[in-house]
Amino acid sequence: MNEWIYAAIGAVAGLVIGLILLKINSKKSFNKGVEYRKQVAEQAIGSAEEEARRIVAEGEKSGEARKRELLLEAKEEIHRSRTEWESELRERKAELARTENRLAQREETLDRKIEQQDRKEEAYAERMVRILDIEAKTKEVYAQQLAELEKIAGLTVEEAKQYLLKNVENDVKREAAAIIRDIESKAKEEGEARAREIITTAIQRCAADQASEVTVSVVALPSDEMKGRIIGREGRNIRTIETMTGVDLIIDDTPEAVILSGFDPVRREVARIALEKLVLDGRIHPTRIEEMVDKARREVDSVIKKAGEDAAFETGVNGLHPEIIKTLGKLKYRTSYGQNVLRHSVEVAILAGIMADELGVDSVLAKRAGLLHDIGKAIDHEVEGTHIMIGADLARKYKESDIVVNAIMAHHGDVEPESVIAVLVQAADAISSARPGARRESLENYIKRLEKLEGIAMSFEGIDKCYAIQAGREIRIMVKPEVVNDDEMILKTRDIVKKIEEEMEYPGQIKVTMVRETRATGYAK
Repeated sequence: MNEWIYAAIGAVAGLVIGLILLKINSKKSFNKGVEYRKQVAEQAIGSAEEEARRIVAEGEKSGEARKRELLLEAKEEIHRSRTEWESELRERKAELARTENRLAQREETLDRKIEQQDRKEEAYAERMVRILDIEAKTKEVYAQQLAELEKIAGLTVEEAKQYLLKNVENDVKREAAAIIRDIESKAKEEGEARAREIITTAIQRCAADQASEVTVSVVALPSDEMKGRIIGREGRNIRTIETMTGVDLIIDDTPEAVILSGFDPVRREVARIALEKLVLDGRIHPTRIEEMVDKARREVDSVIKKAGEDAAFETGVNGLHPEIIKTLGKLKYRTSYGQNVLRHSVEVAILAGIMADELGVDSVLAKRAGLLHDIGKAIDHEVEGTHIMIGADLARKYKESDIVVNAIMAHHGDVEPESVIAVLVQAADAISSARPGARRESLENYIKRLEKLEGIAMSFEGIDKCYAIQAGREIRIMVKPEVVNDDEMILKTRDIVKKIEEEMEYPGQIKVTMVRETRATGYAK
């Protein structure tokens, strides 16, 4: 055991001694290395200092050379700038000299012009003096000559002037009348030919049937026994019908018929339909009458609306307000001189559209104006005023164009037409109204119209005889040749036409023909 301990202690001691010896040897080796590196560093520093001194020396040499080069360049630049400046200075001096020469020349020229102007002014002053002298002498001579002329003629200047003006005025009037006669003759020939062509074309293309309509409605009965049932006990049925419809029932000796009389054609139609339904049904009492009248009123409203829509469709007029269409349909039950107003309006629209196409005018707008021209007749018994004003107000209310409104107002000549379309509606209205059989007129009114037409013509001075011919569509006037000359005939014809237009109402137009040695013709439209 001890041996092992001694051996371990000896090993440890030997190990420690070995480490100490190793450390001592390592320190010696390190010191030697440090000395060696120090020597190497000193040698490197010495070499670097020598190299630095060499580089500095070379830099000083190259700096001196660069300095000399810059000095040379600066001197050359200074020399070049001085040369350029001297050259520019010489050019400016030369330009200044030239400018001074030009100014001097202009000054001399201006002086010469001033001298010339002075001489001209002196000459002008002398000439003005001579002109004033001549003018004074001329006025004096003119006054002497004027006095001599007045003495010879026996007239003053104003009297002579008035005499000449009067003679010239008479000559101008005669020449103007002759020119007017020639122009009117040519214009009428050309215009009438073209108008006849357009109107003929329009009439040919619109061959609408026309017949006078009777405004009294008649309801056929299956037997006379039905009359008593219509009257009812103590007349209660007939009173109920008259109260509900606003139409008078005339029950007389006419076999198997009842006559309906009423101012409003729509009410009369409602009464007719209701009465026919009651007759077919057979049950006639107040309650049943009220039911049938309500049903008939709805049926008539439907017929009115459809009639307005059919008229708009037939004429190709679109975009009408529903109230306009409804009012237009009411014209189905209105007549004018026996002519159905709705068919008349449709015909006017078609005629106006055809003539507008011939003239190159907006035919759609012409049809619209023609269709609506008599729309006021549908409500003129309900509202105060003429059918023209009522129709124009209705068109304005529902935003129709100004052209349509003017055409409505002008179709009877109440206002001046403001467009070609208004004139076309006038012509189409006259054509439709003047168709044979289109309208009827009582004999008494017919005779009165002819007498009034002849009376207007005879009210003018110089008229010998006059005759209304062609059913009042033309009047022939014979003048006294010793009272009315050819030139006065034209003016007198116009006066008669104007008076006819102002004082008479008539369908279509009236031709006024005045006969002497020549004839002058005008048309009251």
